Amino acid sequence: MEDDNRSAPRHKVLKAATISFGGGAISCTVRNLSDSGASLEVASPIGIPDSVVLELEGGGRRCRVVWRKEKRIGVRFVDRKDKPEVSS
Repeated sequence: MEDDNRSAPRHKVLKAATISFGGGAISCTVRNLSDSGASLEVASPIGIPDSVVLELEGGGRRCRVVWRKEKRIGVRFVDRKDKPEVSS
């Protein structure tokens, strides 16, 4: 598998999380995670705006959606606060 244009190595995880935006929220599953972003499994990417907050057990991270597929979205973290812990 290629590293694409990733700026940080990703770690496979399977964690429940929430994506919040504009007063609403949806559940998601974090499939992989790095210091710079994450791949999230969602029921549907339709209706998810470009700017969201990913709520993980370690706190919230402001994100920008950088790609969308059938049931996945890729996000890049746009802040450095409340950095989630990456555990194997």
